[in-house]
Amino acid sequence: MSTARTRQRSTAEERRATVMRTAIKTFAVRGYYGTSTMDVAKAAGISQGYLYRLFPDKESLFAALIDHCSQLLREAAATAAAKVATTDPDTVLAAISASYEDVIADREVLMILMHGNCAAGEPVIGEAVRACYAKQVEYLRAVSGASDEQLRRYFADALLGNVVRAVGADTVDAPWARTLRG
Repeated sequence: MSTARTRQRSTAEERRATVMRTAIKTFAVRGYYGTSTMDVAKAAGISQGYLYRLFPDKESLFAALIDHCSQLLREAAATAAAKVATTDPDTVLAAISASYEDVIADREVLMILMHGNCAAGEPVIGEAVRACYAKQVEYLRAVSGASDEQLRRYFADALLGNVVRAVGADTVDAPWARTLRG
C-alpha cells in the first residue's frame, strides 16, 4: 500500500479567495491603474488566463475588493454597535468609529478604499464605491438612529482620517498634521 498522498485540487471558490487575498496586497501598493492583472496572477501563483476565469476583467476584480472591504466595515460596525448599552446616536457612532479605526489600521484595506475613490471614474468600480458608501450610510443610520448631520460629521471625520493615514500625517509632528489629526 502506497503512503504517497494524492494532491487535492483547490476549488474555484478557494482560488478566488486566494486571488482576493493576494489582490488586496498587490493593488494596495500601486493602485488600480498601476497594477496589472498579470501582477495579480503572478502574486497569486496562477496564470492570467485562470484569473480571467475567476474574474471577467480587472474592473470586476477591483470591484470585488471594494465589496470585500465594505463587508469588513459593516461586520466591524455591527460588532461594535452590538456592544453599546445605550441608544444614544453619538455613543453608538463613537463605538463604530473606533471599530472603523481598527479596520483601516490594516493599511491594505485603507489603500484599497482610497484607490477605489480614485478609480471611481471606471463604471464598474464607481458603482462598487457608491454601493459601499450607500451600504455604510444606511446601515449606520439604521443601527445608530443618527441624524443626517451626525452621519455627515462621522463620514467627514472618517474620510479625513483616511487621508491622514494614507499620506503618513499620523506620524508627522508638525502643526498642520496635528490640526488634521484633531
